[in-house]
Amino acid sequence: MIREYWEKYKDVILYLVFGVFTTVVNIVTYWVCVHLLGTNVMVGTILAWALAVFFAYVTNRSMVFHSAATGTQEIVKEIISFFACRIGTGVVDWAIMLIFVTILHFNDMIVKILANFIVIVLNYVLSKFVIFKK
Repeated sequence: MIREYWEKYKDVILYLVFGVFTTVVNIVTYWVCVHLLGTNVMVGTILAWALAVFFAYVTNRSMVFHSAATGTQEIVKEIISFFACRIGTGVVDWAIMLIFVTILHFNDMIVKILANFIVIVLNYVLSKFVIFKK
């Protein structure tokens, strides 16, 4: 029964595990930038996003979706697709931080965590059905 469950939901489980790691990379990088280095919220958000996207590409390609892209052209297409989708969800993250932290003055860490949950769902759908479709 556990084996059936694993086989059926392996991609989702691995995506969630590495999604948690990616979220940790994003949040820790954001916190270091804003709370230790003194950058503003938007700069911290962009830097955290960039590092998290790099981490996510490496883990998603090899450990979650087991990309079959082998040739240079296929890999470049995959990378461009991955980063384009992540730019889209990065804009969602940025917009949430801009609206709820910069404009409405909500707690930045709470908003950052909630924004990451939204972005994780969007990223899974895009990765599964657009970037690494099997």
